[in-house]
Amino acid sequence: MALKKELGLLGVFAIASGAMISSGLFILPGLAFQKAGPAMVLSYIIAGILVLPTVFSKAELVTAMPKAGGDYFYITRSMGAVAGTIAVLASWFSLSLVAILVLYVIGGFTTIIPGRFTPFAPHGVLSIFSTAGLVFISFGGLTKVASVAEEVRNPKINVPVGMLLAYFVVLILYVGVAFITVGVLNYDVLQKSLTPVSDGARVFWGITGVVITAIAAMLAFVSTANAGIMSASRYPLAMSRDHIAPAFFTKVHKRFKTPYVAIVFTTLFMVAIISFLDLEVLVEAASTMLLLLYISANLSVIVMRESKLQNYQPSFHSPLYPYGQIVAILGYGFLIYDMGRDTLMITAIFIACALLWYFVYVKPKISGESALMYVVERVTDRQIVTDTLKQELREIVKEREEIIEDEFDHLIKDALILDIDEKIHFNEFIKIAAEKLSQRISLKQNRIIQLFIEREKQSCTALRPGLAIPHIIIDGENKFDILAVRAREGITFPDASEPVHIVFALIGTRDMRNLHLRALMAIAQITEQTGFDKKWLSAQTPEDLRDIVLLGKRKRA
Repeated sequence: MALKKELGLLGVFAIASGAMISSGLFILPGLAFQKAGPAMVLSYIIAGILVLPTVFSKAELVTAMPKAGGDYFYITRSMGAVAGTIAVLASWFSLSLVAILVLYVIGGFTTIIPGRFTPFAPHGVLSIFSTAGLVFISFGGLTKVASVAEEVRNPKINVPVGMLLAYFVVLILYVGVAFITVGVLNYDVLQKSLTPVSDGARVFWGITGVVITAIAAMLAFVSTANAGIMSASRYPLAMSRDHIAPAFFTKVHKRFKTPYVAIVFTTLFMVAIISFLDLEVLVEAASTMLLLLYISANLSVIVMRESKLQNYQPSFHSPLYPYGQIVAILGYGFLIYDMGRDTLMITAIFIACALLWYFVYVKPKISGESALMYVVERVTDRQIVTDTLKQELREIVKEREEIIEDEFDHLIKDALILDIDEKIHFNEFIKIAAEKLSQRISLKQNRIIQLFIEREKQSCTALRPGLAIPHIIIDGENKFDILAVRAREGITFPDASEPVHIVFALIGTRDMRNLHLRALMAIAQITEQTGFDKKWLSAQTPEDLRDIVLLGKRKRA
């Protein structure tokens, strides 16, 4: 059953920001201050800067593949089931308050004592980076919205805009709240505090400030829990769809259109994890898992881009590709390393367990393609993949664009596709086309050749440089067919100013005149799109040519 699309821009912003504003502000500043002193403010800034490339990467991946499961779905499709298995466990493990926090920053500004910022980095420069790794989990909720992308209206706009808006708002809040908290609290108080914002508010607002920030903290944790459960529950749903988790996870509530079984299971799992792990260990482990997940997301963009898959069509393209992704991957790797031996051990144990689970349980149940296989195919020049992933991506784009197939789509699905490598003359092309069409239209080959030649003598069917749409009327009833052609070196049409590389040949009876005209209009709209000729000539296979037409933007009946 399909999930209900009811989230707009405000909903995306609320999920992304609400999933961040909790422990990152109300608990972590105390732990961060222990490790870096006043320089923890820089740690939040560094973590925020390093998150930005992943925001761009995830926005690109999600607009290309807005499906439930988020990280799991696109990492599996880009790098295979092994990477997807590690990613889904990492995501699981890492899982309106803005006005109050703005007031906190404003109210505390006049109470700051500058001397509390010296020494600025009492534990050295490296402690700033290790602390950045610790507080990195503060930005984990930002991309949780990727998991519910299937439930977002107009995801190609609302997802990237909502994520970026939440990123900038929350980053400013993080830095502002951290700065104020350091400036108003004594050293000894802050480094031992598990309620640093409430302690800071006590200084300039008294007991009223403690009550207000305590209420804000409770609302923040409820918001984070809600966003975390909402997004994390979509992972077992996506895994169940891929047949590597029990089928009951796919159950969707008939009324609310939400995966209620996955939500209940995820809630119990999160409660168990929080109950039995030490706070600092939990934060370090969660930050490590998040860093691994973000490394995977950036690798996924690189793999998807380099696979040259025709149907990978994100509406948002990550800027500065691939430099932003490479910098992010190296930066995340350094943060994991700088967090110390215990963190490296946690990472190694986690990956080992995920791989064990994959080989024992997942591998026997899954045989899907990944974009990485297409990269290998390009490098080795060997045919090692089928069209499964291409077809899946095509269906995703159709769902995202809300494409409702019409009669022309069904014609294209069944149409002949020819890929001609050498340069040929019009007469040679017509012989090839007539041979193919005669078998489908039940008309003699010589008659088809004659009609096409006569039509070309009436007027040239090359409508613009590079494109021709020869079309003829035949005797009979209820007959209509289309032949699509890519001529890499070109076809020499009579009276055409240059060789033709794109041909759509139409043949039909008089009673199919309306369909004939609709097909001509559809082809004209599709081929007028910017970059169509380049896509057509660079497509990898004839089936890619078919998908270019099926996913082309046009008015549908």
